[in-house]
Amino acid sequence: MLKREITYEDFNGDNVTEPFYFNLTKSELMELESSYQGGLEAAIKAMINAEDNHGVLKEFQKIILMSYGQKSPDGKRFIKSDELREEFLQSAAYDALFMELATTEDAMIAFINGVLPKDMVAEVAKMQEVNLPPRPPEVGQGA
Repeated sequence: MLKREITYEDFNGDNVTEPFYFNLTKSELMELESSYQGGLEAAIKAMINAEDNHGVLKEFQKIILMSYGQKSPDGKRFIKSDELREEFLQSAAYDALFMELATTEDAMIAFINGVLPKDMVAEVAKMQEVNLPPRPPEVGQGA
């Protein structure tokens, strides 16, 4: 789960900072992944290769809204609904978050890693390590 402090100017002209929560469960990720031929990553790569910036931004918006919710006071539930998503989408906080994530690659990556289940982030990192080329030997060590 990602708790994100968002600072924005509300529609009264006041600067506000408040926490927002985002989370994707494994079952939600499976549903999202299976909704694309070849998976979400392949779909996004195809959009990037086709220079379909509109498509990439729409998919990213989908991920933001799909992950948005409110934590129950006892911490046992993460409440998501179309009504909550629509309220967030209509807020200046959503606009501030979307613009930051859409224009800053590091922020986008951090957001995605933050909404993924912790064990999946570790699994993805492990898979990336396996695919990395071997490091050259350090100075003073034999080859």
